[in-house]
Amino acid sequence: MKQMSTMRFGLAAAVSLAVACAAEAQEKVKVGLVLSLSGPPAALGVQAKNGFELALKDLGGKLGGREAEVFVVDDELKPDVAVTKVKALIDRDKVDFIVGPIFSNVLGAIVKPVTDSKVFLVSPNAGSSTLAGRGCNPFYFSTSYQNDQVHQVSGHVAQARGYKKTYLVAPNYQAGKDAISGFKRDYKGEVVEESYVPLNTLDFQSEISKIASMKPDAIYAFLPGGMGVNFIKQYKQAGLADRIPVLSAFTVDESTLPAQGEAALGMFSGSNWAPDLDTAQNKRFVAGYLAAYNAVPASYAFHAYDAALLIDSAVKATKGDVADKQALRTAMLKADFTSLRGDFKFSQNGFPIQDFYLTKVGKRPDGKFETQISEKVFSNYADPYAKDCAATN
Repeated sequence: MKQMSTMRFGLAAAVSLAVACAAEAQEKVKVGLVLSLSGPPAALGVQAKNGFELALKDLGGKLGGREAEVFVVDDELKPDVAVTKVKALIDRDKVDFIVGPIFSNVLGAIVKPVTDSKVFLVSPNAGSSTLAGRGCNPFYFSTSYQNDQVHQVSGHVAQARGYKKTYLVAPNYQAGKDAISGFKRDYKGEVVEESYVPLNTLDFQSEISKIASMKPDAIYAFLPGGMGVNFIKQYKQAGLADRIPVLSAFTVDESTLPAQGEAALGMFSGSNWAPDLDTAQNKRFVAGYLAAYNAVPASYAFHAYDAALLIDSAVKATKGDVADKQALRTAMLKADFTSLRGDFKFSQNGFPIQDFYLTKVGKRPDGKFETQISEKVFSNYADPYAKDCAATN
């Protein structure tokens, strides 16, 4: 009897331990990072991954007071691959949030399977216009911007500087179309050509030849990652950099500048942030990122860091309850956290209302290159599609 009692006690203890372990596992907040981590755009995804992981480290490995578990997947910049991997994150790993992606074509592919599963999707970069107006979604939030806005900065500046003729170049996908649309929102001069190149194009000799022959007053380029690296180098080699000014977004930023170096000095970009933005939180973030990765953070890292802060604030507000989706959405929309950019709030479509700047490439005292704020262009700017959104449940 004594032996049997001992066995029963041992079995009960084992069962209790198993239940406790299972409960502990269930209590973790699970986040899937879906980012482009291979090929020419890998630097962008790595920045976002680093930014999110740095925020989680600063939060003590917890989100809203609960232990966090992060699953990282490479979408390979292939929408079909991204959908397969997202479904695995939802069905197998039971994630509560997905943070990503970098590119809008991937966003367009994953938004339905994610939000149909009532999993919150937080974008640290891509912000398609199709998700900002009538197509907005109560389970979609962005810590970056609606795509058009960051490009509108350059169009506004081109108009203010009296550039009468401009040449526009962007990749042929949704974000490229949003870029051109955003530039033209405030620019009323002549667009001598809209050049849409295949995504991940690396040879721009044809476009550069056209620019040289058309002689516009300025060019506008949205060419992220390796595209921007090659374009700026080839543009400089062609002798055009000193003759025709470059306005841009993501073509010259902290993800491309290490490879572009001196060729990008003095070039302009539109952004909602720069490493030298003067907030206490941002100064700590930049110093922390430099210490951890020996690199200057790009906007991808900053947006991903804020994505972690957003999730942390929402889980904290619901006292760790991620099952009550309505309460969690209400907490997400409230955005009760201190953003690295300073003041931060959402429109009803889940996109931020924020300031935008013209930045200029400069050199830091440590010899590294970074974008630096040149002037503020828009204050407390909500995207123009928000008025058409009715995502209230």
